[in-house]
Amino acid sequence: MTTSTRGAGRRSAVALAAALSLAVLVGCGAGETRTTERTPGAHATSAGGAKPAPAPRISLDVAPRQLPSLGPRTSAKISPRTSQVLVVTGRGRNSPVSTAVLYERTASGWHAGTVWPAHNAFKGWTDHHVIGDLRSPVGVYTLTDAGGLRGDPGTRLPYDHSGGFSVDGTGFEGEPLAGSFDYVIAIDYNREPGNTPLDWTRPLGAGRGGGIWVHVDHGGPTQGCVSLREEHMKALLRAVDPDRHPVIAMGDAAALRR
Repeated sequence: MTTSTRGAGRRSAVALAAALSLAVLVGCGAGETRTTERTPGAHATSAGGAKPAPAPRISLDVAPRQLPSLGPRTSAKISPRTSQVLVVTGRGRNSPVSTAVLYERTASGWHAGTVWPAHNAFKGWTDHHVIGDLRSPVGVYTLTDAGGLRGDPGTRLPYDHSGGFSVDGTGFEGEPLAGSFDYVIAIDYNREPGNTPLDWTRPLGAGRGGGIWVHVDHGGPTQGCVSLREEHMKALLRAVDPDRHPVIAMGDAAALRR
């Protein structure tokens, strides 16, 4: 999990040590976890009065490149099949504060949902995430699996309702972490899609971190995850549809514009 580096001295050092220690036991950026069972034509008339011709329409094959705030390199990583993109934009390279918007594609193009406040990692963002760096990985990742300490709120993703999502302790700003994993969506960074978010498989190796999730916000930075308020987390879970091949595009604004 990540946050902003507010406060200094003894309290910050203690909070940081506690948060890092906790990461060994739970997900969100690091740590050992345990596997459990898992329960979307107009016509225009030419100026010369010629026969009306079909108006140009946004092709589903090129629509990903037309997402606002995303540059060509980022957009190129979005599959033409994808029609749901959660864009998480960090305030700065070293900031733990961000915003999230769910974009959905229709025949007329991309439509933005509500802007949600969010947190990312304590030290901001990185293009090469490693375990313990306290930065969120920049990139485009699929969203395939969900779970949580509480029951399924109505998602179409495979959902693992498990006590393995229990968490306690305090975050970087001394805020309680309890309830942070009540609802999570696994971000497919260094993991095997199709498994519970608690699965420990790390294709890139353990040193590249893992357990990067979208989860319930606890009021501060994360180790590496993205966090949303509980009501927004539940809304996201109900909105994402595996048939629409949802992905998350995440990073600081400058990185996303590349």
